[in-house]
Amino acid sequence: MLIYLRVLKESFNFAINALKNNKLRTFLSLLGVTIGIFSIIGVLAAVDSLEREIKGSLSALDNSTIIVMRFSFGPTEVPQWKRQQFPDVSYDEYQYLKRNLPNTESIAFSIGVPDESIKHEDVTSTGVGVGAVTHEYYDIEAFDLEEGRFFNESESVSGSPVIVLGHEIANNLFGNFDPLGKEVRMYGRKLTVIGVLSKQGASLFGGSRDGQVFLPANVARRVYGDNNKGVFPQLILKPEDGVDNAEYIAVLEQQLRNYRGIKPGDINNFFVNQLQGFADFIDNITGQLNFIGLIISGFSLLVGGFGIANIMFVSVKERTNLIGIQKSLGAKNKFILFQFLFEAIILAIIGGLVGLGLVWLVSIAASQFTGDFQFVLSSWNMFIGTAVSAIIGLISGIIPAISASKLDPVEAIRTGM
Repeated sequence: MLIYLRVLKESFNFAINALKNNKLRTFLSLLGVTIGIFSIIGVLAAVDSLEREIKGSLSALDNSTIIVMRFSFGPTEVPQWKRQQFPDVSYDEYQYLKRNLPNTESIAFSIGVPDESIKHEDVTSTGVGVGAVTHEYYDIEAFDLEEGRFFNESESVSGSPVIVLGHEIANNLFGNFDPLGKEVRMYGRKLTVIGVLSKQGASLFGGSRDGQVFLPANVARRVYGDNNKGVFPQLILKPEDGVDNAEYIAVLEQQLRNYRGIKPGDINNFFVNQLQGFADFIDNITGQLNFIGLIISGFSLLVGGFGIANIMFVSVKERTNLIGIQKSLGAKNKFILFQFLFEAIILAIIGGLVGLGLVWLVSIAASQFTGDFQFVLSSWNMFIGTAVSAIIGLISGIIPAISASKLDPVEAIRTGM
């Protein structure tokens, strides 16, 4: 073990000397490794950050959550003219499924309505996102209340004039004053503030609960009616833990088909959308982005590998006499082999660390310019960068190292003189 540590130390010194004595040559040769590692880790970090942001935006809803509506999240074989004839899900269907659908932890009714203005005294907030939902929505989505509460079942069923404000809306309307118990005007009606959501921050998709308000779905039903094509009703269901997803969906579809009187052989006139399917789609896209990035970056690493090999061949030639002397003093081929191999790996790792440093600097700058979107360089990606650098050094240095280890000591001394 001690001899290998000594070889490693000597190889490190030779690598540093190569950097000092042949700065331009070494710099140009390591540039390929640096660019390659920068490209690979930059792509991995960017895709990881994007994936984290997307999944963070979706994390409020569990992957098992199911959304039933007349639209599909993804591609469908149902022609557009037929989809346009599909009826909206209704409040009555929500009540029916709530009574009859087994293995359901929670089911909520939600209405997607246009943005609205909200007013308190002389202060008005415009373009406010409105979440018109039943009280079960609080159990399905990961709400975090800063103060107050969400509306209860009684308020939800009766359509009580109550409202929960997003953090930004509460600040706009009330500033530093406590909004609980105060009245705001919306849809020409007075609504009592019963809760304020904690600050969430901006979302990748542009929406955030900070700029939203939530009120009972039956308040919105009174405003828009039940047959308004300008709104988008939906059912949001969360199955119980451990329930077979495919079986649950089959029962859900059959219950809704029975309620709507759909004949056997006819297609469903509704869509059952799964968030898990959307999450799988995101994983597939990010996987493809990673693959494409790795292919492109691989060319830079190939150039970097040739650069390292070039340094090592030159190093072998410059130290031929030294190799001959070492062999004449009893140094084995393995000692010479590892000496040059370690040197190639150390040089490659130096280039890789420079590439990682550049990615780190870019990640800091990118996070500053993109606001709430955080460009993250994970420890796993740093490990990958270091490991890839070492592998490039190993592959690039193996042939020069073998050629050095096989030199005849007498010929090496004579050649080097």
